[in-house]
Amino acid sequence: MNLHQFRFVQEAARRNLNLTEAAKALHTSQPGVSKAIIELEEELGIDIFARHGKRLRRVTEPGLEVLKAIDIILREVANLKRIG
Repeated sequence: MNLHQFRFVQEAARRNLNLTEAAKALHTSQPGVSKAIIELEEELGIDIFARHGKRLRRVTEPGLEVLKAIDIILREVANLKRIG
């Protein structure tokens, strides 16, 4: 579990579940974003996103809770950077 994964999940949600757009916004590759999200889901033991094939279709109920936690974590990271 790492901040990159959190940013990828957050950006995927912001970009209407479009991983290509999320990757562009984060200046990385779409396969890298997809892989990082899957790895985070495996580590947490939940599906953050419901899928149809390889496409993300919606945020799951547990995924909504994960997104809330990610928002808090990334906000606090920004606060730490401001302190520094």
